[in-house]
Amino acid sequence: MNPAEASAALSSLAARLGEAEVYMGLDKLRARKEELDRAVCDAHLWDDPDHAKMVTSDLAGVEDDIAILDDLRRRLDDSETLLALVREAGDDWMDPELPAACEDLDRRLAELEIRSLLSGEHDALDAVVELHAGAGGTDAQDWCEILMRIYIRWAERNGFGVEVDEVTEGQEAGLLSATFIIKGRYAYGMLSAERGVHRLVRISPFDSQHRRHTSFASLDVVPFLEDIPEVEIDEKELRVDTYRSAGAGGQHVNKTDSAVRLTHLPTGLVVTCQNQRSQHQNKARALQILAARLAERIREQRRREMDSLAGPKEEVAWGSQIRSYTLAPFQLVKDHRTQEETGNVEAVLDGDISRFIEAELRRRRSTASA
Repeated sequence: MNPAEASAALSSLAARLGEAEVYMGLDKLRARKEELDRAVCDAHLWDDPDHAKMVTSDLAGVEDDIAILDDLRRRLDDSETLLALVREAGDDWMDPELPAACEDLDRRLAELEIRSLLSGEHDALDAVVELHAGAGGTDAQDWCEILMRIYIRWAERNGFGVEVDEVTEGQEAGLLSATFIIKGRYAYGMLSAERGVHRLVRISPFDSQHRRHTSFASLDVVPFLEDIPEVEIDEKELRVDTYRSAGAGGQHVNKTDSAVRLTHLPTGLVVTCQNQRSQHQNKARALQILAARLAERIREQRRREMDSLAGPKEEVAWGSQIRSYTLAPFQLVKDHRTQEETGNVEAVLDGDISRFIEAELRRRRSTASA
């Protein structure tokens, strides 16, 4: 990279940062921070703990956004200063620090630009993820566990926390189902792009004849809300079962007598939690997850009414997949909604799925604006 190329790169980065400051509303963020700072200093703030929690949470989010934008502006200013020093030297020598700084700025801005695609009401919240094995027998159950590992690794790569709330072991291997919470800002917005059926094609490790098998697993995700005012759960409409965690759960489960299964009789929804320290804590967490699922059901009904669309849920089998993961006879992961694909299957299985998430978020945005 010579000085002219560096200048062009920095000009492009400056334009992108300016756009980011607009779509993230930097001026409004600063004004909002002043307002929240005053609220936090109110001596009576904690008279209403729920309101206080909301204020402090809002302030943390606003401060985080401002810090990100201010840091990017500082990095850009430093890079422009470095370029000015190179020009003063009067030759084509280029400090290797500048190209590296441009690459870093480009990466950070690309991550920030994804936020412009996450403007839904609940996009910034934690995500409750449910995985279920579909068609494919033991292979599908193994695939369900592989998918769980993929999303946990993706969460770790992106600085999210993970809390496993329930796993149901397969008969021979893998998992029949799993429920876990991905904790972090925009976890739900990002993972909503992964909702659907995932197909795996590989030489089955459970087939003595080493034949190629196709298996399926489904992913569902709802936002995790600490308090859900639109949902009221009548205890009389719940069946509560307690039991001892069973199966070869290993690190997945705590083998205690405190596991809780809630069945919401009017809807048939079932939620199980077994990883908290006590039966009371497991029931409380299961109620939160049930409320989140009921709230999502209400929102989905409203969307269907507004769009005049209603249809059966797709079967977790042939023809319903959003993405295929092919390990044999060739290696390819392809998303059927966006046509995004990669031959680096090992990276995907290790949690490198951000490219697919981003492609789907962009597709949604373009579809919505069409």
